[in-house]
Amino acid sequence: MNYDKNNIFAKILRGEIPCKKIYENDFILSFHDINPQKKIHALVIPKGEYVDLDHFLKNAKEKEILEFFKGITHVAKILKISNVEGGYRALSNISTNGGQEVPHLHFHIFGGEKIGKMVSN
Repeated sequence: MNYDKNNIFAKILRGEIPCKKIYENDFILSFHDINPQKKIHALVIPKGEYVDLDHFLKNAKEKEILEFFKGITHVAKILKISNVEGGYRALSNISTNGGQEVPHLHFHIFGGEKIGKMVSN
């Protein structure tokens, strides 16, 4: 599994493409999706070069893993959609059959309204 250093998220991390940043620390970057599917639609990406969740969990250091998942909940709090504020959905598409479009691990954070069914035909 090779990481493509020219994927759009890698370019955003390098500052080559702008984003509407929500939060950033040493481990993650979160920003608003340019094509939102819900009232609130954000992305959370690790700063490391990981293709998907499987690649991340196999290769990342424990601190990176911990900070990534803590970052998701922190972003939900910033967006005022945490579990005490109505809730949200965190979703990661993995590989071709999972619908992954960008080969850099990312979680979509949806909220601000009722999200609906998990999967529809």
